[in-house]
Amino acid sequence: MDSLLKQLKRTTNGWSQNVLILMMTLALVISILLPLGELLWRAVTDTDGSFIGLAHFVQYFTTPALVASLWNSIQVSTATTLIAVTLGFGFAYALERSNIRGKWFFRAIALLPLFAPSMLHGLSLIYLFGNQGLLSTGLFGLLPEFRIPLYGPVGIIMAEVLYTFPQAFLMMSIALSSSDFRLYEAADTLGASKWRTFLTVTVPSVKFGLIGAIFVCFVLTFTDFGAPKVVGGQFNVLATDLYKQVIGQQNMQMGSAVGVLLLIPAVISFVVDRVFQRKQSGWISAKSTPYRIARNKSRDTLFYMLCLTISAVILGIILVAIYGSLVNVWPYDLSISFAHYKGFFEGAGPFTNSLLIAFGSAAIGTFLTFIFAYLIEKTRGYPALRQAGYFLSMLPMALPGLVLGLIYVFFFNNPNQPLHSLYGTIWILILCNIVHFYSVSFLTMTSSLKKLDSEFEAASESMNVPWYKTLFRVTVPLSLPAILEVFIYYFINSMVTVSAIIFLYAPDLKPAAVAIVSMEDSGDIAPAAAMSTLIIIANLLLRTGVMWVSRKWRRKTEGYLKRQDD
Repeated sequence: MDSLLKQLKRTTNGWSQNVLILMMTLALVISILLPLGELLWRAVTDTDGSFIGLAHFVQYFTTPALVASLWNSIQVSTATTLIAVTLGFGFAYALERSNIRGKWFFRAIALLPLFAPSMLHGLSLIYLFGNQGLLSTGLFGLLPEFRIPLYGPVGIIMAEVLYTFPQAFLMMSIALSSSDFRLYEAADTLGASKWRTFLTVTVPSVKFGLIGAIFVCFVLTFTDFGAPKVVGGQFNVLATDLYKQVIGQQNMQMGSAVGVLLLIPAVISFVVDRVFQRKQSGWISAKSTPYRIARNKSRDTLFYMLCLTISAVILGIILVAIYGSLVNVWPYDLSISFAHYKGFFEGAGPFTNSLLIAFGSAAIGTFLTFIFAYLIEKTRGYPALRQAGYFLSMLPMALPGLVLGLIYVFFFNNPNQPLHSLYGTIWILILCNIVHFYSVSFLTMTSSLKKLDSEFEAASESMNVPWYKTLFRVTVPLSLPAILEVFIYYFINSMVTVSAIIFLYAPDLKPAAVAIVSMEDSGDIAPAAAMSTLIIIANLLLRTGVMWVSRKWRRKTEGYLKRQDD
């Protein structure tokens, strides 16, 4: 009888896991594949649903203004990538290969733009270089004027460099920190010069990270909507074209064609990243030794000045927007006032909406991501289905926010669609955010779960302990730091995103990031800066709290984790 009960428990365990894997995979199909199929179908059909092939693309490429937008996007993205990756590499090299002081401070400042919506960079540039800007007027007549053609490619590139710099810095920092010092010792023994060592050792060792940073910065710029909307002026790019086609002209078919064009560089970047991730693992072995930094005062002084300059620019951009939000009437009454913040906390306004959406996206997204990552990584049933689930989990990484928002309009805004009731509610915004930021969260979870010994699951199975008890009593506590990281990742990105939800919000559910776009459109720069400031404060406060909790918890579990690493 006991053996029969044990067998029944094992069968139930396996059955419940397989059902959950099937349900989660089906959910990914419904939330990713089917909407994507709707986009591709609309791109090759007319308004009546009749197949017309590539007619929309032919129309696009025979319209000079639209072709100019595509070329503008390529030019701006290329220039931004060159500048951002160069600065990111230099900043990362300074922190990883020198003995400068205050590395923690410089690293924190470099990541600060991640906590702000991309529109804030454009708003700050307006305060600096606009018609009544601080620098364009020479501090209102105290100094010589310094004017630039802000509204157009120059302004977009400046704003996008600020937007993409943290990503370039992070990727290059990781690549540089993973170098094998034995190669440098060999180069030194052979008498290679510093420059030759840099070209023959450093560059090859970071080439995968460098190429990845190039693709990431290019795609982020190519698909960004916020900066071109604020400082683009009459300089059209592909992202603003999509917005005009869908919102301005209600031309959904042409909008779908533009969406496919936006999808192409993102898909290429995704494929290249997957290929390089597989190749990169061979560079570091168990015999590798960490890089040892030699003393060099002149080098450290040079790198310190570089980091100080870049940090001053980033911090200055953020502080200018905060200052602009506190000024009563720019530039006529520079007295400090909180007038532009009034009303943001009254009732269900945009800021409150964003907090609800961000917390909902973070809580639900973290739970679902962890469960599915556990099912993919720690179970043995349905290997083909788990591989399909892993592939689908990577797919959102290739979907730009604007494209994701557009395909959700096509898929959910259909009265014949069983899930049509989600459209126009807060749930469609939460779902969009979860899918948009799912891939990175999933990878974070799977990386954390791989560090845990599979003996936990084997022991619980042999003792007939239900898998969900092992999950919540053992796996969750040991994975809490990663869970908190995913939670904060969902929250911060849900607060700052605008492209993914610009097509989906209802009038009474306008998020703060979308409200910033509306305010800037109507010339309310100061309230837009105030809303951006509130988003930064909320993100920083939550990030600080999560870091404190994570550190406390790591101290409790560091003994086990060290044994696993050993």
